[in-house]
Amino acid sequence: MIKVGIVGPKDSVDAMLAVGREFSDHILLTSFVYQGVEQVPAYVAENDMETDIWFFSGVAPYSMAKAHIGKKKAFYPQVNSSVLTKVLLELVYRDGLSLDRVSFDTISEAHFRETLEELGLHCENPYLKPYKEFRKRAELVAYHTRLIQEGKVDACVTGTLYVTEELKRQGIRVYRMGFTRFIFREIFKQILQEGETLHFKRSQIAVQLIEVSDMEKLVNEPANAYELRRLDLKLQELVLDYTESISGSFVAVGNSKFIIFSTRGSYEDNPDFHPTILLEKIKLLTHSHANMGIGFGVTALSAERNAQLALGHAKNHQDAVILVDHDGSIEGPLRQPNSISYEYWTQDKEISENLKKAGVSITTFNKIISVQKALGQKYISASMIAEWMGMTPRNARRILSDLAEHSIIELIGEETPTNRGRPRKIYRILPSPQTT
Repeated sequence: MIKVGIVGPKDSVDAMLAVGREFSDHILLTSFVYQGVEQVPAYVAENDMETDIWFFSGVAPYSMAKAHIGKKKAFYPQVNSSVLTKVLLELVYRDGLSLDRVSFDTISEAHFRETLEELGLHCENPYLKPYKEFRKRAELVAYHTRLIQEGKVDACVTGTLYVTEELKRQGIRVYRMGFTRFIFREIFKQILQEGETLHFKRSQIAVQLIEVSDMEKLVNEPANAYELRRLDLKLQELVLDYTESISGSFVAVGNSKFIIFSTRGSYEDNPDFHPTILLEKIKLLTHSHANMGIGFGVTALSAERNAQLALGHAKNHQDAVILVDHDGSIEGPLRQPNSISYEYWTQDKEISENLKKAGVSITTFNKIISVQKALGQKYISASMIAEWMGMTPRNARRILSDLAEHSIIELIGEETPTNRGRPRKIYRILPSPQTT
């Protein structure tokens, strides 16, 4: 089923839904009725993840929403000659009005002239206000009312419901250019075709290659087999958690490289665990850098080739994710708004001395600061540190306790756990400006 979001004023949405029900075997419709077109961006932003394709009632809501729909397909009917014909027939043949005494918005002069020629009508100097982008409703109302007040026109034609209602409220004769069921039906047919393409893309193979650099430097103390094995198990657990979130499977190739297989759909449906977050967690755990190449393809072979190409490009950066699509197009480095970074040093001598007394390295302290920033909070707990830095909760509690004991961070309270257990202490970290 293709999830289609329908956006428009009530009369348009009702007409679109009536036609859309003819395609209910393949399309799942969700409607969003607005009172004012300014509501559209909020509707789209709040529901974009649950919608495959957007269908707007006209150019105005589409113009308001296009900055929020990203790469998703969006359709909207355009006012053209066929839409204008019905109104012209009402104006001229039913009501006997002169087109020289009527103002029009929305419709372009080219479509206006073409329609008149086909109907055998004539208008020497039409009053037209065409637009392809959103225009403020008050501007359109003012355009029509000014011509009425100046005695230049006797009636108005608009493509906007609000303008129609406002002109009627003022006692002005107004005609609404509405879209026919035929037009809506043709757009739904286009949506079906796009849905097939979307389904094809979502079923493509996705291969993700992760490579961690300088594995031999991952242990600060002289390396031994047990330490490296423990570190490798923690690293695999991070990769396993990410792989589970995209319903995939992974294979470890040595200690420094992983291959993850999934589908494009499961990858794109996982916005909460972005690949850059995985690389950040790997960096926090291993003290090393990691890169990822993502490849999409119709076959596993083509997807893996694209992933290899992407990884090659990612290595030109640091801690980067590069994506190569099935058509060979390259995107990246991909970024996450809440990405974190940290330093291995500090210029604050007082903090440096206190860290030594606490037995906590500068790198670990700066990592904790970065985790707090990434979470977008003014506090942190041992469970948060343990999750992000790949350590045990007991070790995280010890580190935070030592930092608080030496006045590097501040204990500000306790947080009641969601399940049984003792309350969790929460801390506020107030780093020096020089330790960002």
